[in-house]
Amino acid sequence: MNQLVSILEKQPFPSPNPKVRMYLITYLSNGLKVKGLLAEPKDGFMYDGFLYLRGGIKSVGMVRPARIGQFSAEGFIVFAPFYRGNRGGEGNEDFAGEDRVDAYTAFDILKQHHRVKNNRIHIFGFSRGGIMALHTAMKQKEAKSVVTWGGVSDMFLTYSERKDLRRMLKRVIGGTPTKYPDKYRERTPLFSIESLCQPVLIIHGEKDRNVSIEHSIRLEERLKALGKVVETWYFPEYTHYFPPAKNRQIVRDLCSWMKNK
Repeated sequence: MNQLVSILEKQPFPSPNPKVRMYLITYLSNGLKVKGLLAEPKDGFMYDGFLYLRGGIKSVGMVRPARIGQFSAEGFIVFAPFYRGNRGGEGNEDFAGEDRVDAYTAFDILKQHHRVKNNRIHIFGFSRGGIMALHTAMKQKEAKSVVTWGGVSDMFLTYSERKDLRRMLKRVIGGTPTKYPDKYRERTPLFSIESLCQPVLIIHGEKDRNVSIEHSIRLEERLKALGKVVETWYFPEYTHYFPPAKNRQIVRDLCSWMKNK
């Protein structure tokens, strides 16, 4: 996707970080008005772009300004789409179906940003954002790297493991994996990952009960079988959420990893 993206509105947004300026962006994604949060260091210098793809659905896992500011303060122009239907945006999320276009288009917004240097843009996905990140990387071949943290890679596995999510998944996808295997397969990047060309970093806590480590293991094994460049940071002691100090250290480390790609 290389067409010019329509940014309909750009409003200043209160930033929790004194070194980072933020804006609430309204943009067009397949004709729908979608919202997102843009964060950029205040110094005016050029930086790599960073597409932040959130987890959850609706209000669960919503983009947090403090988190976006944390990544921007490491030296990135960060854009985090809320996905369609959220915070006043039009349409409805469908868990890595049509709403993937919101991520593809958000990548193009970073490509247009006047402070993103040399078209260097990285893709980051947390939790459900993991499948969004992988699909976006396959679509946007120019991306320099992909990081998935506690990321979903297999929708069949998500349906199997998360009984609490089954009602929601049936609602947004249309039914069960047994009834609609094609819809779950189409959302699962493992089946089309051969077209991915960027280096991938996989981060996961082995005690994660929201998204099991099996998602990352399957992704790692598939990438290695295809001869792709992949690195894994697995943490036996952590769940889906890491302690604050460790979290900050991993943020610094993964940002450094990205900049070296």
